[in-house]
Amino acid sequence: MARKFPRADEAHHRPEQHRLGQPRAGHMGRARVEVEFDEQTVLGALFGQFDTNLVLLENRLGVFISARGNRVVIEGPDDPVARARDVLKGMHQRLLLGQEVDSGAVDSLIAMSVEPTLEGIITGAPGGAPPIMIRTRKKTIVPRSATQIDYMRALVSHDVIFALGPAGTGKTYLAVAQAVAQLISGSVQRLILSRPAVEAGERLGFLPGDMKEKVDPYLRPLYDALYDCMPPEQVERRLASAEIEIAPIAFMRGRTLADAFVILDEAQNTTPAQMKMFLTRFGQNSRMVICGDPKQVDLPGGVSASGLNDAVKRLEGVEGIATVRFNTADVVRHPIVGRIVEAYEGKNDGSDV
Repeated sequence: MARKFPRADEAHHRPEQHRLGQPRAGHMGRARVEVEFDEQTVLGALFGQFDTNLVLLENRLGVFISARGNRVVIEGPDDPVARARDVLKGMHQRLLLGQEVDSGAVDSLIAMSVEPTLEGIITGAPGGAPPIMIRTRKKTIVPRSATQIDYMRALVSHDVIFALGPAGTGKTYLAVAQAVAQLISGSVQRLILSRPAVEAGERLGFLPGDMKEKVDPYLRPLYDALYDCMPPEQVERRLASAEIEIAPIAFMRGRTLADAFVILDEAQNTTPAQMKMFLTRFGQNSRMVICGDPKQVDLPGGVSASGLNDAVKRLEGVEGIATVRFNTADVVRHPIVGRIVEAYEGKNDGSDV
């Protein structure tokens, strides 16, 4: 159980506090560090309601945390103290960027703090690597797992990126955010979002309505990500001017997609022929991101019929192409989503229910 500590407005001053986040080793490998924050207006959100964020840090890392005013004192073993310091700085940075810092954000920062090389990424510390982030018109997005860091790097360094893994890991959302950022900056002229119109064996011909009514429900996750990154009026204007296009993969045939950021979602439900057709649409000054979960194939032939799995086997290691693999540890939705995914992946079927 975490040690109790006084609330920020009740703590007693501790003598000989060491300032500015440099651990001071004590006997038997223990350390004591003080972190001072200039912006007191965000301290309530930093600590959490009833200091829940600090309690979470104590429980996860096995340290003792006390606070007085804008100063936080961390005590415990050397490594956990250093990690807690970095996580606190990362939490503070996210608040300054307008990000919410909830238990999920704290957990993700704790997970990333395991790697010493991530210090500059999550804290923006002087002398470290600059923080990795995506700036859109509505928000600034920062990575919430080590794999997301690799993915966000690949989104700016490679021409074609395969993002593989379960739902909730941020594959599509981060791709849309990066696409929006590049469209706003003028790096690309168009944003094209696509996915196969196949779900659990359904076919468009059997669905009611005109073509737009048939395909829109399948494309709704792409719309949701888009509206989360841009004001609605800008989305509508760019859709009307064809700067943003959202369409099923069949509409890509016969086109060359130049000066565009192109995203294919649910790619596990493409056939090998569809995937080849899509990849060969690549044009000058373009970037393609292919997102999917190789284990969730709705095609009649199952996993072996998936164009995503076929493409990754053929193209992994090819120059200019990156493959980023997410797993259940990277799920950034509610923590229970990660546990549900793990539970389903641990069972082959439900025959023993």
